[in-house]
Amino acid sequence: MTYIWLLLRPLNIMNMIVEVCANTLESAVNAEKAGADRIELCSELAVGGITPSYGILKAVIDKISIPVRVLVRPRSGNFTYSDYEFQIMKENIKLCKEFGYDGVVLGMLDADFALDEKRLDALSLLCDDLKITFHRAFDWVSNPMQALDWIDNSIIDTILTSGQEKKAVDGISLLTKLNKTSNKTMIMPGSGIDFKNAHLFKEQGFKAIHLSAVQMVQRLNVNPKVGMNSPQMLSDSFLPISNLEMIQEVVKSVK
Repeated sequence: MTYIWLLLRPLNIMNMIVEVCANTLESAVNAEKAGADRIELCSELAVGGITPSYGILKAVIDKISIPVRVLVRPRSGNFTYSDYEFQIMKENIKLCKEFGYDGVVLGMLDADFALDEKRLDALSLLCDDLKITFHRAFDWVSNPMQALDWIDNSIIDTILTSGQEKKAVDGISLLTKLNKTSNKTMIMPGSGIDFKNAHLFKEQGFKAIHLSAVQMVQRLNVNPKVGMNSPQMLSDSFLPISNLEMIQEVVKSVK
């Protein structure tokens, strides 16, 4: 009887962490109900995610019981930050500690796509007991093996990466190389993972996967008269920043 039961039960030789990227409280609730092991909490998935608001942070920590790591990313676009933005990241890490979150998700690069090691060290020290995932800024680094070596010797415990491809299934060669090379850092494939391909990553020996599992849900039955999305402001190389001279000219014209 025991032998038959072993044959019939699902094989679970290695427990895999399923992390869901949740962009709202509703998404986080669904992730927990569905059996996810962990949540990455962010806002604005369309731009790769940014740090969620205070209100979302409070609602999720009150409602969700599984571990949650909060994305610490002050804006969309690239991962090379100004001094202003660096200070904002510090404040958001402090807020995550005050709320009692499990960890944070962060990443910083120099303009030449190397790790911003000095600032990463500073943020890591500030995290104290917060666990740290290095996010998909890793997919921009010019030398991924060198970057892995540095992260492996830091307190960062996880790297979220697609293997420097648009989808993780296409980057599986680099992902596998990273996974075999890593000494202590968990390599967590993410981007384009769903129920049709998730098993591939378990078969390749990965211990975690990351997905958003989003479905576009219609909340309006009539299209608004004026759209609020601005595709021209979406760029990796350029940032939309209010121009001092342009504002001065407008103020001068009406004052």
